[in-house]
Amino acid sequence: MFQMSFTRSIFLLAICLLVFSNCEDTQSKKNKQETKKNETNESKGATPKKQHQEKGKSSDNQIAESEKEPFRLTNKNLKEFMINYGKENPETMVRIKTKYGDIDIQLYNKTPIHRANFIYLVKEKYFDETFFYRVAKGFVIQGGNSDRQQMANKRFEIGDYTIPQEPVKGLTHNRGAVALSKQWVDNPSNRSTPFEFFIVIAKKGAHHLDGEHTIFGKVIKGMNVADKISNVPVDGSEWPKQNIFIKAEILK
Repeated sequence: MFQMSFTRSIFLLAICLLVFSNCEDTQSKKNKQETKKNETNESKGATPKKQHQEKGKSSDNQIAESEKEPFRLTNKNLKEFMINYGKENPETMVRIKTKYGDIDIQLYNKTPIHRANFIYLVKEKYFDETFFYRVAKGFVIQGGNSDRQQMANKRFEIGDYTIPQEPVKGLTHNRGAVALSKQWVDNPSNRSTPFEFFIVIAKKGAHHLDGEHTIFGKVIKGMNVADKISNVPVDGSEWPKQNIFIKAEILK
């Protein structure tokens, strides 16, 4: 009986060892698979969950960027912007290029907001979409406007604003004076329109305009070109029959 019990015990022990071995192999295989999976994910630099989080973060940043309003000038932010811009952009010499030749303009530091505004528009390439659109023979030539959609688009991008008058004692509308135009209706303080400038052609000047406009520069070279432009054929609204395109650049 002892012999039978011993044999039976050996048999049971063998069965237990076989079951334990199978369990160990299965767990070991599972552990190896998990280890290999983790190594694969680590070799890619991030787990799938982390990748999802980073992707979501990037999307949030893109949405935030797209929601930002582009900067545009207004009467409220104009003065502060132009004062700072003028400090960073001290140039005072501009060249207006046309098919008739070049007109060089000296800008006055005495009219800092008007000077900074003109430099800003030149650097923004605004005038490159415009013409000398008004020619009053023997009086003035006026530029900075056009009938092109590009000009309207550029004005929208820059902003909707006017410039407070900057009167300077002793500056008058002599021949060669450069000033900004203005709105004549509902404009008691004579604020300047920022985009349209004119050059006085009249040999005796246009002194009836003194006090009405801010003079911010003068022609120092190219008045003969301005005179040529003042003699081109125009229609009934003083618009040249052939467009006189403008290109503007900073000299110094």
